[in-house]
Parts: sequence; structure tokens; C-alpha cells
Amino acid sequence: QVQLAESGGSSVEAGGSLNLSCATSGNVYTTTCMGWFRQTPGKEREGVAAIYVPFGSPYYADSVQGRFTISRDKTKNTLYLQMNSLKPEDTGIYYCAADNFNPGCQAVPLSPNQYAYWGQGTQVTASS
Repeated sequence: QVQLAESGGSSVEAGGSLNLSCATSGNVYTTTCMGWFRQTPGKEREGVAAIYVPFGSPYYADSVQGRFTISRDKTKNTLYLQMNSLKPEDTGIYYCAADNFNPGCQAVPLSPNQYAYWGQGTQVTASS
């Protein structure tokens, strides 16, 4: 079991920045993939950024490449998402997710189906 708790969501103007945090606890030492996903009403949850933990390899959706940065602090068991140059289309509920004992997640790290553990989400709003 892995427990996750997001924080840092807020309302900002387009072009602004936010840094989301995801505190993890439980069986964190066996995680294979960790990621950030977002969802808006009427749309499916989409992968934004992910890390394959054994190698520290980051993955990004095309829509956020160059603007968002995912990172992980092992000493604090915390996952981060630095979001710069925010656009109105980045608005949504952002969820942190993790999975363990699943090396296959490296092939599709942005697929929600690869993740068993989810946080409650934090709202991000970028207004024009």
C-alpha cells in the first residue's frame, strides 16, 4: 500500500507558475512508476508527467513538454511537479499516482491504467 497526498494547487493567471507536491507514505521503497495526471469535467484522466523510479527517467505529455518538470526527493518521499507558463487548458484537478512491483509501467508511464494508488487531487486553475 502507498498513500499519497497532493498540495499546492491554486488559481493563477495564464503565464504564471505553480509547484505541486505529493507526499507519499507506506510501501514507497517498492514503487516503480510515479506520475501526475489531470482531469477536467467530461474528459478522461490524462497523464501529464511521470517518472520510472528505478532509473529516474522522466516522461512528459506533448502538451506540457518544455513547460512542466517532474522531480522526486527520495529523502522526503515527495514527488513534485513544477508548472511554468501555465495556459487556460492546463486547468483541472491534478492527481498524484504511484504503482509498485510493476516494471511494465516503463512502457506506458502516462497511462492511468498502470497505477494502483491515487491521491485525492488538487485543483489548478489558469485563467486568461
